[in-house]
Amino acid sequence: MPEDTCLFCKIVSGKVPSDKVFINDRVYAFRDVNPVAPVHVLVVPKEHIENADVITLSDAELLTDMFIAVQEIARKEGINETGYRLVFNVGNDALNSVPHLHLHVVGGRSMGWPPG
Repeated sequence: MPEDTCLFCKIVSGKVPSDKVFINDRVYAFRDVNPVAPVHVLVVPKEHIENADVITLSDAELLTDMFIAVQEIARKEGINETGYRLVFNVGNDALNSVPHLHLHVVGGRSMGWPPG
């Protein structure tokens, strides 16, 4: 079962500590341990979904819940007016290191291009 081996499932269940930013019935958000900006929060569904490539129409409500969480996080962190970046990484080429759907909320500084 992914819940037994998945790092983010363990974080959601409280087996691994995290710096919680947001929680509701379906979504958990916490600060990235290796932030790339002053605000770097990961928004994850509580249920295990491997990545964005396996999302189906039946996940629409869950994705909406994730984006509503992002809006609340952006307001709480003070980046809703200055702007922020949202990123889903899928697969090894995108450097997705944890195979559990997660949305990066990154802000608090200018996001020049290329990223970094």
